[in-house]
Amino acid sequence: MDQKLKPKLFSVMKSYTKEQFAKDLVAGVIVAIIALPLSIALAIASGVGPEAGIYTAIIAGFLVSFLGGSRVQIAGPTAAFATIVAGIVAKDGMEGLTVATIMAGILLIFMGFFRFGNLLKFIPYTITTGFTAGIAVTLFIGQIKDFAGITYLHGEKPIETAEKVEALIANISTGSLQSILIGALALAILIIWPRFFKKIPGSLIAVIVTAAIVELCHLEVNTIGKAFANIRTGLPGLSITTAIFDLHLMRSQVSNAVTIALLAGIESLLSAVVADGMIGSKHRSNMELMAQGVANIGSACFGGIPATGAIARTAANIKNGGRTPIAGMVHSLSLVLVVMFLMPLAKLIPMPCIAAILFQVAYNMSGWKNFMHLCKSSPKSDILVLLTTFFLTVIFDLVVAIEVGIVLASVLFMKRMSDVTQVQSWKEIDEENDPESVNLLSIPEHVQVYEISGPMFFAASGKIVNITCKEDTKVLVLRMRSVTAMDATALHHIEEFYEDCKEKGIQIVMSHVNEQPMKVFKKAKFDQKIGTENFADHVDEAVERAKQLVQAAK
Repeated sequence: MDQKLKPKLFSVMKSYTKEQFAKDLVAGVIVAIIALPLSIALAIASGVGPEAGIYTAIIAGFLVSFLGGSRVQIAGPTAAFATIVAGIVAKDGMEGLTVATIMAGILLIFMGFFRFGNLLKFIPYTITTGFTAGIAVTLFIGQIKDFAGITYLHGEKPIETAEKVEALIANISTGSLQSILIGALALAILIIWPRFFKKIPGSLIAVIVTAAIVELCHLEVNTIGKAFANIRTGLPGLSITTAIFDLHLMRSQVSNAVTIALLAGIESLLSAVVADGMIGSKHRSNMELMAQGVANIGSACFGGIPATGAIARTAANIKNGGRTPIAGMVHSLSLVLVVMFLMPLAKLIPMPCIAAILFQVAYNMSGWKNFMHLCKSSPKSDILVLLTTFFLTVIFDLVVAIEVGIVLASVLFMKRMSDVTQVQSWKEIDEENDPESVNLLSIPEHVQVYEISGPMFFAASGKIVNITCKEDTKVLVLRMRSVTAMDATALHHIEEFYEDCKEKGIQIVMSHVNEQPMKVFKKAKFDQKIGTENFADHVDEAVERAKQLVQAAK
């Protein structure tokens, strides 16, 4: 089996020890404790039942650990998907989400199988920073309602961020002081607790304390039990329907599936890279993509939502001694016990506490320090991409933001590359007046030398027209030492230029053509048009060949 498409579990088990199992067991249980309130909170933020988040952590978490290309990756629901999933559920229901997630899973499997793992690295940092910050803002705004105990009096069901802001302003008078106080207490615990007690997650303490206060003091605060009357308990069952074969529904979910697949791929590989740096390992990116694909299909089939590698939970796994995929599998099995025996207690969790947990998640994922640093230190074109992606994510959605961001970044990159591509004529310098010119060539009569610098692709290939031949020119030397790449458009422009020179009786000699451009020439048989004898390895040879051609023409 190709090592790059071999799960890490199968490699690490060869040298697995009892001591490492003990460490993985402890790490897995601790990560499960961290994942429990987060999974519930993220499911609610996604517009689905709280149990869906735990089902996702169980199914996707187990499959990614079992099949993944990382030793320590922990998978499950993440904040990056919350607004996307909420939008899909609001428009197309759970059936639409199931179809989109399964399609995304299939895309991820193909991406891994065809070795697309490295290609995701080409998505600019400004785009990932922009849409991550944008998602954080939309997540924060989406939780204000539950934090403040606001009720939508007119049955509003806002989807877009702007609609949510309008609904909040219109119904701000319905806010509850008790809800705000419970939310503020939860937020205080989340901020202060980790400073003194690092082993037990603050989110778990916040959930226990606020649930106890609301229940014992009989406060008028919305809880999960009130918001979701029909919470499923026990193990998840197969929940796919014939809707997954609905071609119309599948077509409508293509863009959502692509977005989920791209986001899952980017976030999982980013998490794996971070983990590699923490443990000195190296993940298998293509195997990780395939595992994420299988995990998302599995999650969707059992009532879950999209999943990916979770950086915070992966880091917690490493810090607590987890070093093999066994820790991730223990994390999933621990959550199975929660679903079987403790799920009824989840009904007592106050919604303001869930909102407070998501406020902290939004703050942590916003990366505002990196965002501000990029705004201060980056070139103007990168700042434009960053801000465009950010505002499009907040105002519209992630699909639009990624599409526009990638197109804008590509166009600006092409402009930058075309700016560095130059076509310049050599000028003979009088060696007596310029002692430093001893290495310069003396250009023969009736010969011109032009040097092309930089990549020759469609955005820069038009610069060939900058070449202007004198009336007495018989031979034109094109030096291509600095041209590392060429595309079909550039070839087309050079072929047109050759035909124009041919009509004028000018012979072209090529100097120092690199490997990739030479392959392009040979495939198009352009080398045969010019004549293979008119290709020189060095400019000295090219000028000497030009002399011979000039003499032969006399």
